[in-house]
Amino acid sequence: MSESMEQILFVNWMRKNHPEHRIFSIPNGGSRNKSEAMRLKNEGVAAGVPDLFVPSLRFFIEMKAVGGGVVSPVQAGWIEYLVSVGYGAEVCKGSEAAKDAINRIVKNI
Repeated sequence: MSESMEQILFVNWMRKNHPEHRIFSIPNGGSRNKSEAMRLKNEGVAAGVPDLFVPSLRFFIEMKAVGGGVVSPVQAGWIEYLVSVGYGAEVCKGSEAAKDAINRIVKNI
């Protein structure tokens, strides 16, 4: 299953099972023409920022497909930085791993 499909499944699960915790995506990837990419960069888009954020849990998720997907050095750097300033941040290989992470966090609140 693709990373996108894993993320869609997880977001739908999150919104159904934990509606008290809002979630949103941070769309940093995708194809853009040069002028749009420059505009977005100037607006603050930053490569490597994790895919999803749950503000009430102070938790970022970098979603990867179960059978693939490699964390880039830039992504690893963002995760390390976010953790160092007090956020939770994890790489989740698939929707089940992301569900497990959320359930673990919610259980410990």
